[in-house]
Amino acid sequence: QVQLVESGGGLVQAGGSLRLSCAASGRTFSFYALGWFRQAPGKEREFVASISGSGGTTAYADSVKGRFTISRDRAKNTVYLQMNSLKPEDTAVYYCASDQVVSLRATTPTYWGQGTQVTVSS
Repeated sequence: QVQLVESGGGLVQAGGSLRLSCAASGRTFSFYALGWFRQAPGKEREFVASISGSGGTTAYADSVKGRFTISRDRAKNTVYLQMNSLKPEDTAVYYCASDQVVSLRATTPTYWGQGTQVTVSS
């Protein structure tokens, strides 16, 4: 049974930083992309960032490129999202996701975490 457990959300002022973590368990994730989506109030869930099983391929939404960095620790089956220069419009519930693909950008992932709230105050 696949489990994705997020941590690291919280409240931060605009311009600040947060690091999200997602611990994956239940299978070998060497061939699974891990990544992040987010959903703001009243909006649809959107892709944020993705990293391939090998860690060699990353993808970012245009809105976070240059501010967010995704990485993974293959030994720990954990993916991280370092978020810098946060803006109020980054406020959302952030979901960890995974699927047996290279990138999650153009897919609806099979596996999802429960989500962690990120709130950026102005």
